[in-house]
Amino acid sequence: MKVESFIRALAGSMVLLSVALAQFVSPWWLLLTTFVGLNLLQSSFTGFCPPSVLLRKLGWLDAEGKIHWGGSR
Repeated sequence: MKVESFIRALAGSMVLLSVALAQFVSPWWLLLTTFVGLNLLQSSFTGFCPPSVLLRKLGWLDAEGKIHWGGSR
């Protein structure tokens, strides 16, 4: 899986989760949606993406931008 696809899936999942939590738990969960949106916006301008940094530190992201679950191959 390419890192771009993973980031989109992660962001979409976080938005859906936060909307569900806002509906059933507390409206304060909409702050998570705001954070995800702002992070996507800054990433489009700067190229810096915290999840990709985390994947690289875990050794799951190679130089080509492909994710290897559980570590490099």
